[in-house]
Amino acid sequence: MASGDSADELAALRARVAALEAEKTVARPPHHRVRSFFSALLIVIGCVLVPLGIVASWTADIVGDTDRYVQTVAPLASDPDVQAAVATRVTNALMEHIDLPKLLEGVAPADRPLAEKALGKLGGSLESAVSSFVHDRAQDFVASPAFETIWTDANRAIHTSLDRALTGSDEGAVKIETDTVTIDLAPVIERVKERLVASGLDVAAKIPEIHTDFTVVRSDDIGKVKTAFGLLQAMGAWLPVIAVLLVVGGVLLAVKRRRTLVAAALGVAFAAIVLGVALTVFRTVYLNALPATVSPAAAGSVYDTLIRFLRTSVRVFATLGILIALAAWLSGPSRPAVLVRGLWHSGITATRSTADHAGMRLGPVGPFVRRHRTWITWILVAGAAAAVVFWPHPTGAVILGVALVLLFVLAITAFLAEEPAERPPAAHPPTEQPPKNPPPTGGSTPTPQL
Repeated sequence: MASGDSADELAALRARVAALEAEKTVARPPHHRVRSFFSALLIVIGCVLVPLGIVASWTADIVGDTDRYVQTVAPLASDPDVQAAVATRVTNALMEHIDLPKLLEGVAPADRPLAEKALGKLGGSLESAVSSFVHDRAQDFVASPAFETIWTDANRAIHTSLDRALTGSDEGAVKIETDTVTIDLAPVIERVKERLVASGLDVAAKIPEIHTDFTVVRSDDIGKVKTAFGLLQAMGAWLPVIAVLLVVGGVLLAVKRRRTLVAAALGVAFAAIVLGVALTVFRTVYLNALPATVSPAAAGSVYDTLIRFLRTSVRVFATLGILIALAAWLSGPSRPAVLVRGLWHSGITATRSTADHAGMRLGPVGPFVRRHRTWITWILVAGAAAAVVFWPHPTGAVILGVALVLLFVLAITAFLAEEPAERPPAAHPPTEQPPKNPPPTGGSTPTPQL
């Protein structure tokens, strides 16, 4: 009888195991499939829009904001490669319009021998001597602090005019031709001429007004540039937000949200890294396509300076995506995540136990934090997110710093919410028992007195 009961129990257990195995292989309900499909679709679209949103935001920020543009290009004034290229550009522009014999005709006869003697000390022909002298003075000028002021003012004026030209509101100093946007550098050359005269080259005052154009934008159809610029201005602030909202919507729609959040965050980080790689590759293509008359070193410096905030945005999205994926993974049920959380909790518990034994008392703070710990944690996370969102132009270091501060504050919260260590009971001294009356020496039992 007992053997029959054991056989029945074994059969029931086998049937139960078979049922559990069958449940694992059963297909998910149809509505789960639909949710998973649209969740993946939203996340993919959001990840694709992330690099486009970064570029659109950078374009609207740099091209549409004069102060931001000036702040971006200001370091170029002290870049050695840019200074050398500017000095060469100014020298060539001046020398192309100098008629040295006619200029010397305007010099007083008594001063001609002195001027020719001074130029002759430079060696070579008269033209090369003047060119060398002009280049040296131009190089000295662009290396001076005064050039930084002129560079900033010129770029501010150029950017304002370029903005007006691309939006079609007012051409200003920028001329729009069939396929180019050019800037007249005559005011800059006039300032250099003044410096040359102040440096002792009096004949520079005889140089006529020079107009030379600097090409800013070249396009087959300038109308397309205007359209693209207007579109980027309109979408620059919203496209990154739309990308993030699509990713968040995909995570909320998913069946397994934690796992989906890890994948989505890593997808955003990967999309940002792809944009960073594309910027590096495009830099090589851009420099290789430059004409021979352009300095590759100066062009590389200009490219790197113009996109440095774009690279900063790439680092921000990559860092933020990796940190969010790491946080979601650490909150999961995997064995490594459980181990890390266990180590974290053990460290907090040991620290609190040591503090309690050292005499630290929290009073009502500990019970309050323990009672509202969940709300405090979410408030801290929301505060960290708000700090990242409202920080003006955050960097990857800022994101990492905010994450470390949040981790530190969460550790303090866990410390305050930890149950206090039990103190060993205090040792009480033994109570003295009253001495018992010794029996009488006579051996007889005393009779009680009435």
